[in-house]
Amino acid sequence: MASIQISQLTFAHDGSVENLFDDVSFRLDTDWKLGLTGRNGRGKTTLLQLLCGVYPYQGRISSPVAFDYFPFPVAPPTRTAREVVMAHAPDAQAWEVSRELSLLEVDEEVLDRPIETLSPGERTKLLLAALFVRPNRFLLIDEPTNHLDETARRKVAAYLDGKRGFILVSHDRRFLDGCVDHILSIGKTRIDVQQGNFTSWWENKERRDRFEQDQNERLQREIGKLSTAARRTAAWSDRIERSKYNGDNPTGKLDRGYIGHQSARMMKRSKAIVQRKEQAAEEKAALLHDVERVDNLAIHPLEYPKPVLVEAAGLSIRYGDRPVFEGFDFSLHRGERVALCGRNGCGKSSLLKLIAGESVPYGGTLRIGSGLVLSRIPQDTTHLRGRLADYVRNTAVDETLFRAILSKLEIRGEHWDKDLADFSDGMKKKVLLARSLCEPAHLYLWDEPLNYVDVISRMQIEDLLRSSQPTMLLVEHDAAFLDVVATRRVSIG
Repeated sequence: MASIQISQLTFAHDGSVENLFDDVSFRLDTDWKLGLTGRNGRGKTTLLQLLCGVYPYQGRISSPVAFDYFPFPVAPPTRTAREVVMAHAPDAQAWEVSRELSLLEVDEEVLDRPIETLSPGERTKLLLAALFVRPNRFLLIDEPTNHLDETARRKVAAYLDGKRGFILVSHDRRFLDGCVDHILSIGKTRIDVQQGNFTSWWENKERRDRFEQDQNERLQREIGKLSTAARRTAAWSDRIERSKYNGDNPTGKLDRGYIGHQSARMMKRSKAIVQRKEQAAEEKAALLHDVERVDNLAIHPLEYPKPVLVEAAGLSIRYGDRPVFEGFDFSLHRGERVALCGRNGCGKSSLLKLIAGESVPYGGTLRIGSGLVLSRIPQDTTHLRGRLADYVRNTAVDETLFRAILSKLEIRGEHWDKDLADFSDGMKKKVLLARSLCEPAHLYLWDEPLNYVDVISRMQIEDLLRSSQPTMLLVEHDAAFLDVVATRRVSIG
């Protein structure tokens, strides 16, 4: 095994007043399979780009192998998949490409198709195959699971589990557990490397956070007691010192030497208390720097007066001559949180669009409750432009509530005047989530709401939906999230 050494890495984006990384050092082995985790905006993608040499930085990055980044650009999209692979890995043998595709359970016929015709799953697998056929590379794999269905995620996880030497950015806990042996975590103040999968890392983090919180509370109580003792001791010392001169003595005789000695003893004791208080304050100040603040979110569902909100019988959707699905029977009842499942392209998003009132060609029967109030999160975020303040005015949501929810999702005041187009993909999704949480509705239609959203925010949303129990129809491929949130799963296709 060889080592990748990062020493005293310091970096700030142009125009930023604070460093994103400040004097960071850590070491990786080139055989490790690392999961990179951290809240949105902490610099996960930036760290990968620094390893690739995209930005200038202070410090030192030393590696015995070259880095390769996923996803790499593919242009023009009319090229065949074979041309894309060979352009990226010109020395690869045909049998090596076939081997990788076989491991990923991809039919070799995709190699002769234009890259633009490949499904998201096929495209992800093809790019991974092109990366892994190149020798002596350490791969930097940035969020490969977005837009992949559950079946594709399991296949990609199994494939990566058989490989060595990569950093993988993903917010899917089950996916990470299936293919990594170390976790590289970006906290609020430091970067840590720990052996194990995501679950073991999270359990250790919770244990450490609880210990620090307990220590913080203990020291807070101790500081309070020491403050009281210091005031009491100082008062005693002052009273003893004054008694040397005020004649408050029943014998009429004053032993000023003895009184001074007593006063000095009390002053010494007072200084010792102050020193212990300062020590306790220093110990307390060293705690909680990397404890994540996780505030409870809120949602405001409306209760629909009838038990059935949506009902479909023999429903079909087709685009031109191509049927997306046919003969679909379905009903959504008040209080249900139904997850639509199925392979990519089976019509899950089309069904949500149809229920939302978009123009989608369909046959069969679809009944939507009269007066039904909807709140929707679309899959696409490219329409987000302009400042957050303008976005609030245009959407007519309550600004105070919107700001509060965004703050709980780690988007704070300094982002308010930035262009939404410059937000990370995860932050854009959080904007859409915050808007939906602000909207009172009978039915929430969420289409892949968690793409690019960090794990801790996912857990916040899990807790919210579990406790508030809004009626919801959603498309999501995070199996751990669905296990907690969904009351029922319905397959399409």
